Amino acid sequence: MPSPHLPVAVGDVLTATEQGRTCALAVSLGRDLHEVVSHHQDLFAGRPFDPAFVTSVAMSAAFTAPEYTAEQLRVTARTVLWVFAADWQIDYLAKSEDDLRMIIDDCLAVGDGSPPDDKHPLARLLAGIRDELAVVPAFAAMQPVWRDELGRVFAAMAQEWRWKTAHEASDPRGAAPTLDEYLANADNLASVLVSVTHWAQLGDRGSLDHLDELRVASREVQRAIRLVNDLATYRRDVEWGDLSALMLVSDSAEVTARLTTVIERCHDLIRPLETTCPRQAAFLRRQIAFTSGFYQLSDFWGSL
Repeated sequence: MPSPHLPVAVGDVLTATEQGRTCALAVSLGRDLHEVVSHHQDLFAGRPFDPAFVTSVAMSAAFTAPEYTAEQLRVTARTVLWVFAADWQIDYLAKSEDDLRMIIDDCLAVGDGSPPDDKHPLARLLAGIRDELAVVPAFAAMQPVWRDELGRVFAAMAQEWRWKTAHEASDPRGAAPTLDEYLANADNLASVLVSVTHWAQLGDRGSLDHLDELRVASREVQRAIRLVNDLATYRRDVEWGDLSALMLVSDSAEVTARLTTVIERCHDLIRPLETTCPRQAAFLRRQIAFTSGFYQLSDFWGSL
């Protein structure tokens, strides 16, 4: 309780009230995600998937879309969880092209409507997300876009796996990408897939009418998040053998300058959407803001 001798500004109270509601929303989402993890323990058995990881995923969904209910955000949060599982399966567990192709083929088959192969837990979790979306009326129109984004995610993840594998093997045929090539491959982050899932779940007119513009803006936001992540997690990237923008340039100032340019481009793309679909525009702005604030003090992953 605040001291009776210290006045509290009305704005401070309103801000704290809204933050409290958003934290409660994150708690509700976190409980659901812990339930998902308990049913897919073979996917989340690695040490990086600690309890704080699940809490972080729940907070990311709650703070980027605080005006919605836990029910409305459940599929969005589960998709973020699935993205981290996919990253782990491909980046760290796939040891060969055959491993890579098996994971990707099974998940893309699920994206096309097939039942999941029981041998592949990532496809099973994706099937659950697909089935939840399938009952949403707007998904009939948005399914081809969702499937396209799923394909983009796996194509980008496979490309980064090949870059990383060639680098580890000192294979001269696997030259490191340029910074431009690396950012062009940012679909491996999958934030556009998360955004499309979110908009499909809500199914409002603004999302459906402006989906093309939203995807363009979301893809630029994705590049911004990629650079924010890389600037904050360089030590972990080196320790884990990950590829990072900072490894592709001689001066980290180049990455910082590129981030400034990308964020300016994000705002240019989002600004017109504030009139046509303000909630979706706010969602994209908050993705950048939350990521920038979160990585100042923490990381989603636990330790190896």
